[in-house]
Amino acid sequence: MSLPKLRDLWHAYRVRWKRRELLWRAIKARHSLSPVVDRTAAIAVNDILVVTTLRNELPHLSRFLAHYRGLGVAQFLIVDNDSNDGSAEFLASQPDVSLWSCTASYRQARFGLDWANSLLMQYGDGHWCLTVDADELLVYPHHDSRPLPHLVAHLEGQGLTGMGALMLDLYPTGPIGTSDAPLTAPLEECLPWYDAGPFRQSRMEPRNNLWVQGGLRERAFFADDPNMSPTLNKLPLMRWNWRQVYVNSTHSVLPRRLNDLYNGPSGQHLSGVLLHGKFLPDIVAKSQEELDRRQHFVRPEAYAGYHQAVAAGPVLCDGNSVRYQGWEQLVQLGLMGTGNWKPAGKS
Repeated sequence: MSLPKLRDLWHAYRVRWKRRELLWRAIKARHSLSPVVDRTAAIAVNDILVVTTLRNELPHLSRFLAHYRGLGVAQFLIVDNDSNDGSAEFLASQPDVSLWSCTASYRQARFGLDWANSLLMQYGDGHWCLTVDADELLVYPHHDSRPLPHLVAHLEGQGLTGMGALMLDLYPTGPIGTSDAPLTAPLEECLPWYDAGPFRQSRMEPRNNLWVQGGLRERAFFADDPNMSPTLNKLPLMRWNWRQVYVNSTHSVLPRRLNDLYNGPSGQHLSGVLLHGKFLPDIVAKSQEELDRRQHFVRPEAYAGYHQAVAAGPVLCDGNSVRYQGWEQLVQLGLMGTGNWKPAGKS
């Protein structure tokens, strides 16, 4: 047997057992989740769901819920990891939110992914599901006129079971810790700037998952060690099957073939952008807290300098910053693709 064939068989073996391991972890994770409010009985056959895990995200929640409700999300399935800022109480009062409480280690649950996979396995099977963080707002071509039910119908018509997105950090004109508008304003008014690149990408074995890096955080915080900069590609929107599993955040998924659904910025596939509100004013306190909690990286000591730099409140805006002007601009800059999807009423 040829060496390439042996390598392919070895990769297939590894990913098959990795998927089994992660599915088993998702099953076991159910025991860590205590229902606070369970409205899952109201989930209808064609409902689009949002799944998220969070801790102390109260400043983001009203905007988060309003954005996804406006896109056509019917139900939110949320794990609260021991918040103490009122997040849990606020979410429990929302009529379309099912809420679970969990006090276990976020890091030991693979940064909350075991909990998300557990909810997807139990409730997401057969549904289109958005798995996103509380500071991520999905936009896509024509999202202002064609909500998610139109999008997923188009994807299904193309024989597709998911859509990828680039995570795009937004930031203020002034120092980190400030906002250009009152915090009740739309995210793109509070944080109106972003870096349009450069981005680089490659495919990683054995899962054949995309790896995109670059952008704002590499420029501002990882210029001396770019390989340490955050992964920016995600597969947040998927028609879920209980045999699927996210591997590291929503950056990659198994079965392996599903990672082909996104080919990155400037790719030809229909894709979206996750507007990332990480740099709203609460980031300064969160960065200081993360220096103490050490829950967000495999090797948190390697990222201590990053958190310290964020907590110092630098000015990120410079002469190359681009002011956000909507999804059409993102398409023109090659940050998301339209595929063959046309606006309503056009052929």
